[in-house]
Amino acid sequence: MNRSMIVAANTMSQLQQKMDVISNNIANVQTNGYKRREASFTELLAQQFNNQPHDELEAGRNTPNGIRQGVGAGVAQSQMIMAQGNIITTGRELDVAFTTEGQYLTVLVPGENADAIQYTRDGSLYWSPLNDTQVMLVTSEGNPILDENEAPIVVNGTPTEVSISPTGGIRVTTEWGQQAWNLGVIQLNRPQIMVQQGGNRIAVPDNLAELGIELEEILTPIAGAFRENVAMQQGALEQSNVDLSMEMTDLIQAQRSYQFQSRAISLSDQMMGLINGIR
Repeated sequence: MNRSMIVAANTMSQLQQKMDVISNNIANVQTNGYKRREASFTELLAQQFNNQPHDELEAGRNTPNGIRQGVGAGVAQSQMIMAQGNIITTGRELDVAFTTEGQYLTVLVPGENADAIQYTRDGSLYWSPLNDTQVMLVTSEGNPILDENEAPIVVNGTPTEVSISPTGGIRVTTEWGQQAWNLGVIQLNRPQIMVQQGGNRIAVPDNLAELGIELEEILTPIAGAFRENVAMQQGALEQSNVDLSMEMTDLIQAQRSYQFQSRAISLSDQMMGLINGIR
């Protein structure tokens, strides 16, 4: 009886993690460029009892020999779904939207010990004054957007006109003339390796050496002759790919599963009470 309670308790803790993932998706339904996550389950450790000592007597059996008793289900992976979100037109010259999957802007994020390079699909950009004569291109959080050489984009003068090409080239007109850069863009090859950060950003994990993975396997900077592979649209933003009706359905199913596991614990407790009451 204790096993049934342990199995239910283990599964409840994992279902709570799935509900957390779904809740996070719902909370970001209106976040520009957000990619929903989907939790998948797998069986936890199982014990096998070989009650038949002679395997030849199990001829014709379609299931594994013996009796397998599991200890519940667990979240195997919280997978990032890379499907393209809807594109909405804003008409704002500093809004950009990627029109293909897997491409991200390069962002410099200040840290306690050192600045870190992270990535985002949120194309809502702004000018941040550095001094009386210079402004810098930043995200809505104020983090610098980097060019293809991983340097901040700093404009001399006051921008009066901004043009962003479909391949990520940005041309700024000021009272001092025109200045041009290529936005830093990467192609994500293995999105499931990336670590979710705050502010709608993702980053490369710190333990790449332990994982035995090279940075080149995870992402590829799109620069030089490969700039033609960049696909973006000025004056538009990509919405999240969260389907609210689907998320609510998944949440209800997870809650029902949670209730079933809770009911299993209650029934096991009642049966243990009956056994303990036998004289």
